Amino acid sequence: MKLIEKRVVLHFPGFEPLDGVAHRARYERSARQSAAVWGYSVETAAPEAGSDPLSFLVTTAERVAAPEAGTGSRGWQTKIRIHMVDHDTLVSRLRGGNTLSQIIAGFRSCAEIMLEGGMRGYFRHAWRFGLFFLFPFLLTALAIALTAQIAILPYAVGFSPWHMLWSGPLALCFFIFAFLPFSERFHTLHLFADWEMAVALGRMDRPDFNSWLEDRATAVRAALAEEADEYVISSHSMGSSVAAHVIGMLLEREPEIFKGKRVVFATLGSAILQCTLMSSATLLRARVGLIARCPEISWLDVQCLTDSINFYKVPVVAVSGHADAPQAKMILIRVKQMLTREHYRKIRKDQLRVHRQYVLGPDLQAPFDFTLLTSGPMPASVFADPDEKRMPG
Repeated sequence: MKLIEKRVVLHFPGFEPLDGVAHRARYERSARQSAAVWGYSVETAAPEAGSDPLSFLVTTAERVAAPEAGTGSRGWQTKIRIHMVDHDTLVSRLRGGNTLSQIIAGFRSCAEIMLEGGMRGYFRHAWRFGLFFLFPFLLTALAIALTAQIAILPYAVGFSPWHMLWSGPLALCFFIFAFLPFSERFHTLHLFADWEMAVALGRMDRPDFNSWLEDRATAVRAALAEEADEYVISSHSMGSSVAAHVIGMLLEREPEIFKGKRVVFATLGSAILQCTLMSSATLLRARVGLIARCPEISWLDVQCLTDSINFYKVPVVAVSGHADAPQAKMILIRVKQMLTREHYRKIRKDQLRVHRQYVLGPDLQAPFDFTLLTSGPMPASVFADPDEKRMPG
C-alpha cells in the first residue's frame, strides 16, 4: 500500500465555544498523545497568518535512530495542511442574547423540531438521542414550574396576595442564583443554542447562516485546489451537517470537482440526522445524496456504542432518503478501548466528554485514532477495515 506523503484536511468541528485557534491547540495536544502511543514524531506549526479558515501545517514522521550518522534511513514522512472550518461565529451569535431570549429561542426550536417530526424520528432510530434532545428542555421546564410554585406559594396556602411581593423576588432569585448555575454543569443553554442551530441548518431560512455557508464553500473550494495525495474531509457532531451543506454546495455547482482526487469523508459522532429528520430539511437531504453518490468520495461514518449523542448503527444515507445510493461505511468504535481503565471510569458518566473523544488523543493503541486518520502515513481508508494496519509495518 502506497503511503501518503501529502494530505489536505478540512475539519469541521462540533458545536463548541471554541474558535480555530483553540481547535488547533486541541489538535496539537491530541497529536502529541497519539505520537507517544504509536511511536512516531509529530510537529504542529503555528497558524498561517491571515488564513480563513485557520490553516496550519502538521508533519508526521517515523522515528529513526540517528539517521544523520548513517545508521538508518529517514523513514516515512507525511506533510499535512489542516484547515479548521469552525463555526464559532455562529455559536457566538446564538449565545449572544440575554438568558431570557436564549431560553425562549430554545423552546421555540424544541417546538419546531417536534412539529416537523424530528423528535419522532430520534426516538424511532436512536432512543438515547431522543432523550438527549428532551433533557435540557424538561430540566428547564421543571425549574420554571418550581419557580412559579415558589412565587404563588403564599396565595396557595391562604395568605394574603400581598405576600407575593416577597415570594416573587424569592422565586426569581431561586431561578437566577440556584437553577442557572446548577444547569450550567449540564451545559443547558449551550444545548438550547445547539438545537437552534439544528433548526437553522434544516430549514435554511436564516440569511446570516446561509451567507456564512456560502463563504465557507468558497474557502473550501480554494483549499481543494492544492495538490495532494489524499483529501480528508472530517467532521464531528454538528460539524457533519455543516460539512454536508458545504460539500453538497460544491457538488451542486461543480459535479466533477473531485474528479481524479482520492477523497475520504469521515463523519465522527455525526449529527446529520439531527437535522435531516426534520421535514423541512429537503436541501440538506439532497446534499447528503450528492455526497453519497459521488464516486470519488469514500464516506466513513464513525459511531460509538457508549456515545448517546450519535445515531449508533443507523445508516445515515438511507435514513436521509437515499436507500438506493451507496451507503456510508459504518465504523463502530469503543471509547474504553482508547483510554486506560482509570481514565475511562473518570469520564464515562459525562456524555458530552465521551462525545468529544472522537477528536481527542488516546491513551492506548486502538482501532480508531483521529490523528492517524487525518495525519498518519496510511491512507485514511484503512480505518474502514478492522484488519488493516494503522501504521506501516
